[in-house]
Amino acid sequence: MNGISRFFWFCSGAHIATLEKHPTEHNKYLGIGATIFFTGLFAALSGGYAMFFVFKGGDFAWLFALFFGIIWGLAIFNMDRYIVSSINKNASNNKQFWQATPRILLAIMIGMVISRPLELKIFDKEIKERLNVSYLNGQRSKIDTLNKAFDKKYTIEIGKLNTAKAERDSLAAAIKADRQKLNFEIFGNKTNETSGVMGYGPYAKRKEAELKQREQNLDTLTKDVRAMEKFVDGRKQFDGLMTEKLYTTKQLDSLSNIAGFADRNWALGQLSYNVDGTRDNNTAIAVTFIGLLFIFFECLPVFVKLMSSRGPYDQAVDNIEFAQVHLSNKDRDFEVEVADGIHETRVSTEIEKRKEQIRNKAYRDLNAE
Repeated sequence: MNGISRFFWFCSGAHIATLEKHPTEHNKYLGIGATIFFTGLFAALSGGYAMFFVFKGGDFAWLFALFFGIIWGLAIFNMDRYIVSSINKNASNNKQFWQATPRILLAIMIGMVISRPLELKIFDKEIKERLNVSYLNGQRSKIDTLNKAFDKKYTIEIGKLNTAKAERDSLAAAIKADRQKLNFEIFGNKTNETSGVMGYGPYAKRKEAELKQREQNLDTLTKDVRAMEKFVDGRKQFDGLMTEKLYTTKQLDSLSNIAGFADRNWALGQLSYNVDGTRDNNTAIAVTFIGLLFIFFECLPVFVKLMSSRGPYDQAVDNIEFAQVHLSNKDRDFEVEVADGIHETRVSTEIEKRKEQIRNKAYRDLNAE
């Protein structure tokens, strides 16, 4: 337990040698350190998960995710440790608040970055369903666009085909009706257009000859329709319409499984809306509160440090810093006095040296005379 406590003290940024002298402060800094540690752990999981999707499908995706996750977690851990340890509890409450304000803003930004990949994992099922709908709508839109472009490109040919089909269907319906009338005539069924006399008479023979001619015309028209359909289908095959089909459930699941980080992030944002575009308040609130939870968790070490009262550890740290500053000032004074003494010695030595030079010169001049 002592080793774990010391580790969390280190995570809190506390001076361990000083903290050990004040047992009443141990739990407070153990809690602060544990919060910072688990924030870094969540950051590592978040960064690793995000990087896994960036390199998803590669042979070393898990290795990149592990490496980046560790680096990202350590970076967030170090930043949080600095943010908390830099808050001076010996300052006034207003000064502490202004010291913490930029750190809180930074913590909020870090919390937003950390929470997003974890939200992607939490709403993984809902994201896949929304991606399936998106991919299906996209494929349907693509097919509709191709069909519209094809219809515009081959307007004349498609118009002739539709006209021929309508003519064929009309002729086939007329032949069917006339065939029924012929049967009524042969079997003696009395109608407005039949004689009611049973037998294969001249009228029946004439109607049958007309039917055969019209059936030949129908066969010719049907062949023409088939030829035009074959041409249109060939053009569709050439333009790629025949190969474009709506995705199956298996294909949609496969596409959503290999979706990248950007697509999944977009789908997460779309969870706040229904498929028809209306607002889904329940899901929107859930996504928002989960994001706020991670942001609050990231800001928690700063809040804990701000809410904690000034304890003996803070006073001891203040005294140590005061003593170190005082010692530093004394060292400065010492160095200044030494520098002044050296300077005075150098000046006096130089004065004596130059005086000696003047005396020697005057003595030489006197002897020369």
